[in-house]
Amino acid sequence: MSPDALNSLFSLCIGFALAGALTSGYQALLQRPAGFGLLEQGAAPKTFAAVPFIIMRNTLRGARIERRRFEFVMLATILAGFWSLMSGTFFLMTLRTAGLLA
Repeated sequence: MSPDALNSLFSLCIGFALAGALTSGYQALLQRPAGFGLLEQGAAPKTFAAVPFIIMRNTLRGARIERRRFEFVMLATILAGFWSLMSGTFFLMTLRTAGLLA
């Protein structure tokens, strides 16, 4: 596996983990599930980082309850994956800029 592919995979994993952690923290703190209403609070990194988790949660719930088609679920998964990749890349770049990551 090339170093660039490994870096992208690591960014994707970090993005999904960051989204899950932020959303779980939000739910634990406010005792309600996170939703797209978070984006109405304004532009903040924590709101944008939580979006992939919300997309996947709503998509999987919709596939189970509403019997959504496979194509819709796959498109939402690709969108959440791309969003996580960008969130993870931004997070890693921030850590590198701060000198916390080599």
